[in-house]
Amino acid sequence: MSSGIANAAARLTRPVSGSVPSRHRTRLPLIVTAVLLVAMFAVGSVRYEGFLSAQVVLNLLIDNGFLLVVAIGATFVILTGGIDLSVGSMIALSTMTTAWMVEQQGWPLATAVPLVLMIGAGSGALMGWIIHTFEIQPFIVTLAGMFLARGLCYMISTESITINDPTTVRIAQTRLYGPGGLFVSVSVVIALAVLLIAFVVLHHTRFGRGVYAVGGNESSARLMGLPVGSIKVAVYAISGLCSALAGLLLTFYMLSGYPLHAMGMELDAIAATVIGGTLLTGGSGFVLGTALGVLVLGMIQTVINFQGTLSSWWTRIVIGVLLFVFIVFQRLMTGRRPAAD
Repeated sequence: MSSGIANAAARLTRPVSGSVPSRHRTRLPLIVTAVLLVAMFAVGSVRYEGFLSAQVVLNLLIDNGFLLVVAIGATFVILTGGIDLSVGSMIALSTMTTAWMVEQQGWPLATAVPLVLMIGAGSGALMGWIIHTFEIQPFIVTLAGMFLARGLCYMISTESITINDPTTVRIAQTRLYGPGGLFVSVSVVIALAVLLIAFVVLHHTRFGRGVYAVGGNESSARLMGLPVGSIKVAVYAISGLCSALAGLLLTFYMLSGYPLHAMGMELDAIAATVIGGTLLTGGSGFVLGTALGVLVLGMIQTVINFQGTLSSWWTRIVIGVLLFVFIVFQRLMTGRRPAAD
């Protein structure tokens, strides 16, 4: 018995645990996503003039920095085998709360930002606590959170709140220039910082190994003495915090708060996570894969914009096809077979 526990503890130190036995196989989706991104960029460079530019890649980050942040939070949750449907509504609530405090109440941005982040983290932690304590499916709890956050947006205002606060406008319009006149926004720097922190936490800390262990086999993780409840609460708190931060970045991007902001973005975050190679069953995935998934979604939109003759709905069609492909690919990769009738 003691040797079995020792072996299980040894497996916990690996970056990925669960049903995928080989480290190379767990990295295969990451490689496939990277190859897909490079292939899309290569095809776009051949077909469209001006596509072959480093600024095009940087624009992907500028336009999708908030999606990257929220997708990182979703990755933590999905790695434990859970799901968070409230993130889109929490982003909208963050934009509305920020706009209301800064524009209508006259609060300084430095005061509004910590409060918005606390609201996001606190709401996520509450949902995580309910999920663990009452053993309710995450889908139901976070669905309730989705409706609640969206409803609170309309309690603040049913109309868009435009932000004219000088500090907020200055941050939103700031460009950080690099070699050759290339530039990024402040939101890109924040999003990349979040990505770096998430990478270190997931792959180089005990908490990160615990996240993988809970997603790989919750019962085994509990037998090994891991604080399963605390880990679950923490990952939903991280998801809520990332959602609130993504809402702040979207506020800088749009310079407004609006109850209909980020409609369906929870599905975009899940799609980016799955395309990036994270298993929906939990226990396997890389946060860098999620970043590649976000870039793939952005590249799809960019190609469609360069084409000029296609409706924006083609973005959803292509994403849907990619999701089907990656879900089937995950199924084949794990080597699981459907149960016989």
